[in-house]
Amino acid sequence: MVSPAYDGFPAAVGVSRLTVYDWPTVEGLPGGGTPHLHLTCSEGYVVTAGRGTVQTLTTSGFEETPLEPGTVAWFTPGTIHRLVNDGGLEIIVVMQNSGLPEAGDAVLTLPQDRLTDPGTYADAVRIPADLPEAEQARIARARRDTATRRFLELRAATRDGAPEPLAAFHRAAAELVRPRLDDWERRWRDGAHVAAEATRAQLDALRGKDGGHLSAARVSATGPAARGRFGMCGRLAVYPGI
Repeated sequence: MVSPAYDGFPAAVGVSRLTVYDWPTVEGLPGGGTPHLHLTCSEGYVVTAGRGTVQTLTTSGFEETPLEPGTVAWFTPGTIHRLVNDGGLEIIVVMQNSGLPEAGDAVLTLPQDRLTDPGTYADAVRIPADLPEAEQARIARARRDTATRRFLELRAATRDGAPEPLAAFHRAAAELVRPRLDDWERRWRDGAHVAAEATRAQLDALRGKDGGHLSAARVSATGPAARGRFGMCGRLAVYPGI
């Protein structure tokens, strides 16, 4: 039996290297990223340096998970998350579905009037790549601070037993990404789906005493396609095709 062709990164996950922002936050924490959630992807952190926490907010409430070198933490779609940098926090980020979180599967916790339609949201989150680095940093920091203020409001409402503000954010986030779903499905079919089907075919072949797929083994390697990009949570090194 010939297995489906798949030679991408294992399990069709995406990988990036993240240096979390050290800009002080609106409530006086040493540094941190921009609160946001993902709609269809789980995300994982492998902490490589520094100390901090990941703050999360779901319908079950608010939590803080300590992060230090060697910690592996992950969360499922719908988890609003925010990295807090207590000093030198660096992370390898592992993202489901071929890095879909960096391809639009994220909505920042912006005020509700900036979540009304995709165009309004895009204008609110855009960091033009042709601007000087200092201006990009200013926009990224202002965007983070705006989202953080809304995150703190959502956290307070959830703590006080008022579920509607968080529910309204969920509804708005789901509506914002709806126009992209066909593109996301193609990415899933070409990546995670193919990878899973390849494994199934290989298992079937091995049960039939057919190890022919082993002769097609290959090795791949790559370096970052971009370094220092202003991301949601910090400066990113992004890898192509992963």
